[in-house]
Amino acid sequence: MEKQHNRGQDGAGVATVKLHTEPGVPFMHRIRSAKPQAIGDVFGQIREEIAEIEKYQPEITKYPGLMKGHVRFLGELLLGHLRYATQGKSNVELCHPFVRYNTVPARNLALAGNFNLVNADELFDFADVHPDGAHKNSDLAAMLEVIHHFMMKEDETRESGLDVKNILQQAFSKFDGGYHVGGLLGTGDSFVMRDPNGIRPSYYYINDEVIVAASERAAIRTSFNVGENEVLELMPGNALIVKENGEYTIEQILAPKERRACSFERIYFSRGNDQKIYKERLQLGNQLSETVLKAIDNDLRNTIFSFIPNTAEVAFYGLLKGLETYLNRIKIERIMAWGKDFDEEKLSEMINRRVRMHKIAIKDVKMRTFITEDSSRNEMVQHVYDITYGTVRPGVDTLVVIDDSIVRGTTLKESIIKMLDRLGPKRIIVVSSAPQIRYPDCYGIDMSKMGDFVAFQAAIALLKEQGKEYLLQEAYGLCKELERTNTLDAQNVVRNIYKPFTTEEISAKIAQIITPAGINAKVDVIYQSIESLHEACPNNLGDWYFTGNYPTPGGNRVVNKAFMNFMEGKNERGY
Repeated sequence: MEKQHNRGQDGAGVATVKLHTEPGVPFMHRIRSAKPQAIGDVFGQIREEIAEIEKYQPEITKYPGLMKGHVRFLGELLLGHLRYATQGKSNVELCHPFVRYNTVPARNLALAGNFNLVNADELFDFADVHPDGAHKNSDLAAMLEVIHHFMMKEDETRESGLDVKNILQQAFSKFDGGYHVGGLLGTGDSFVMRDPNGIRPSYYYINDEVIVAASERAAIRTSFNVGENEVLELMPGNALIVKENGEYTIEQILAPKERRACSFERIYFSRGNDQKIYKERLQLGNQLSETVLKAIDNDLRNTIFSFIPNTAEVAFYGLLKGLETYLNRIKIERIMAWGKDFDEEKLSEMINRRVRMHKIAIKDVKMRTFITEDSSRNEMVQHVYDITYGTVRPGVDTLVVIDDSIVRGTTLKESIIKMLDRLGPKRIIVVSSAPQIRYPDCYGIDMSKMGDFVAFQAAIALLKEQGKEYLLQEAYGLCKELERTNTLDAQNVVRNIYKPFTTEEISAKIAQIITPAGINAKVDVIYQSIESLHEACPNNLGDWYFTGNYPTPGGNRVVNKAFMNFMEGKNERGY
């Protein structure tokens, strides 16, 4: 769990199932925490439980079978999860795993996953369950109820054992979204399931002792010290099903659809120590080098390059590689043009020319600002970054900083650009290794409010400047008509808002928006192109947040609903 801490900082939870317990002995347990150090809190509580037992039975740790009877979370099946708040606040009641307890083992279920569903309301209606409180809008609660519904039906109709494959086929056919989800059944069976578009990442490793699955290959490799090829990808629409006796199968539960693996995982969310992700992030930076050189008129002498930590560091190395390739080519051309007209000093000066790079921005707080609660984000970003003084020649140098992505632009405007300007550069160029984020994501990396996107803010500003605000009302009217006819998922209406403008026009307006008052340096923004993104990440072509091309119909419904919320002044999620 610690190796996947990057996937959630708002809470943690663990569920355990014990096998072969006597009737009446509890066999499924769950512990959760929403404290600031949630992983430490969860396992601290478990250690305290063991320490308390050791007071009276100091030798108990030598006898695992005996410990199993005394320690709640010592079992054969384990399910762990880290949460980031895609909906609701950092409430312990919303931390995974969710559970359904029952005196009948076949009717017990613990569930956790990396996912978002866009049809939770329909799922609650199907299961005829209407929760209130914290679980009212929870897609995990909806998924739990549907799977449990089919478990109950299966248990009622079968005389011996549950057909897990049949349960999953019935339940998951009803889910619209991206998911990598794991479940533990009270019978001792378990499963891991991936969505048919392969939107969310899913990996597993099996040896003679363990069967393990996680959202990231690198986490498994590090934890079990195994090679890349030993950790396998669970294919879209497939499930890894493990029986109580340890036998396992890979089953096709749903027919695979067009692969739309999330590219934002590669750009930002996944840990960069996976070797494939590392190479892709290098390439993302490398492919920006030509555009950056053009923007600075190839003036490497008077330009300093840096990155916004921490997830942009690898892309920065890729950008440097592209710049160094250009510089080396120039060195060769200049030296060849000299003929014999050079001496040792002149040659040494040319050979020793380097791309100027410094660690300009320093991140003081390990916090992902775009998934922080709205109420605290603006205050927090003021204190996230600091700068390295004495690195820039005031009024002379251009400062180029690369970020992994620009979602809201809040951190740039409220903190980073203000601080960079204190160094006195004549120009600041912010480079994004991702394209412009224009549309909500509703499949795992939750970004669902249109008004939050700085690219959308730029489009609105341009519409107003050019007297085209009527396009907003036209789009809103079309959305309302689609809603009236229950066809809100038929098309992405918000695309019409961006159509009148080029990518460069929107980038220029974004630069204006993120420039705070009183800044002396000129601020520009450069984005990755969609084509370059696909070249760098050829196996992760899910790009709906950039293009609006959603992998399921539910995505269109979400973006249209998010736009209607914006037009109606509602500060709420689009699903």
